[in-house]
Amino acid sequence: MQSYQEFLDLSVGFPQDGFEIIDDELYFHDLNLMEMIETYGTPLRFTYLPIVSKKIQQAKILFQTAILKHDYRGSYKYCYCTKSSHFKHIVEEALKNDIHLETSSAFDMPMIDSLERQGKVTKDITVICNGFKTYQYKQYIIDMIHDGFKNIIPVLDNKEEFNLYDDEIELDQPCSLGIRIAAEEQPDSQFYTSRLGIRMEDVIDFYNNKIVDNPNFKVKLLHFFINSGISDTPYYWNELEKYVTLYCKFKKINPDLDTLDIGGGMPFKDSLVHDFDYEYMVNEIVNRIKQICAHHEVMEPDIITEFGKYTVAEASGILYKVLGRKLQNDREKWFMIDGSFITNLPDVWALNQKYILLPINNWDSEYERVNLGGITCDGQDYYNQEAHTSSVFMPKTRKVQYLGFFHTGAYQDVLSGYGGIHHCLLPSPKHVLIRRNRDETFNYEVFGEEQNSKQVMKLLGYQ
Repeated sequence: MQSYQEFLDLSVGFPQDGFEIIDDELYFHDLNLMEMIETYGTPLRFTYLPIVSKKIQQAKILFQTAILKHDYRGSYKYCYCTKSSHFKHIVEEALKNDIHLETSSAFDMPMIDSLERQGKVTKDITVICNGFKTYQYKQYIIDMIHDGFKNIIPVLDNKEEFNLYDDEIELDQPCSLGIRIAAEEQPDSQFYTSRLGIRMEDVIDFYNNKIVDNPNFKVKLLHFFINSGISDTPYYWNELEKYVTLYCKFKKINPDLDTLDIGGGMPFKDSLVHDFDYEYMVNEIVNRIKQICAHHEVMEPDIITEFGKYTVAEASGILYKVLGRKLQNDREKWFMIDGSFITNLPDVWALNQKYILLPINNWDSEYERVNLGGITCDGQDYYNQEAHTSSVFMPKTRKVQYLGFFHTGAYQDVLSGYGGIHHCLLPSPKHVLIRRNRDETFNYEVFGEEQNSKQVMKLLGYQ
């Protein structure tokens, strides 16, 4: 019978970029995963920070190349969507790449203020403030604008949001605003229109009634986000055309408008058969915006993107040990891991998200079909399908088995409630940060130790 390594190579082609097998063990971007397990134990969450910069640079090159190819007259600005991972090590790594930020809630603003006081950003940074805004969020925005953050752009999510800015923002120069369009949802959605943003047919009337004669404000940016993400589908291209066409109509009555924020949604590699053509999509987006603007005889806008998952997902993984094997009937074999999908990778449970799953050791062994079970007392705490196959396969061996989920860096820590209480009181796993030194060696830093019982008891009020 074939070894697991031969099986995977025949199934999807392996090794692949970022993964290789050395002496029967898996390496991730040259990181010796078994060595990490022996040093830090399992379950172990890790983040390899150079990947964040690599992804940002790839996107910037793709857009700049497309702009040159199509003689596009606007510029491109990369904003990092902070809600994908607010952690300081992630944001600081992203900021090394001459980028800007997009926020979604009130506490983003003190975070940016802290980064400025530490010299990580300047007050010239562009900050796109999205989301339905609480009073506190709006007040933070106003305070930071008055404090000299001159490129903070509140993106109006509803008409009423403007009233507080109108009452409280007093500047020598007009404040820049954005307007979010309430996008139409996919045909299979439970809703016709996004809950976020201002209805498409109301945007220009709202501008004419509330903003056009107000000397303290100018609408510089139009924003939309397509929930299905950036994809080569008729739905995506139809939605893009609608919103660029609205931009053109709006531009003709509002000369200050010069920026189109096309949101996020650039996919990340979540399976071994991921074949998204990034170069084609970026070229097509830039070209179509240019063609629509040419048709309406309007100057092409500057383009902003808000990539989050794309930026951070592929930098992280989580490693587990198989604690036990259970045969529950003639066909169903379970590997019980020393963690939980519900608590460590909540998107697996909530969204049926698939990640790249690979064994860490025993690649020369035969393979078998298994189900993976978490150790909470919950019937939904399992993983039994991969994105590229209908089943999960692992090495068939009685030896100690380790396995890893990869490209898990977006949202999972925050959705898990980092440092908080988890289902069945399972502790947060140890988290290791990895950087690369100038001599190409690795630098390891323990960001968070595994949660202990005293911390949990205190949160629950027992201490």
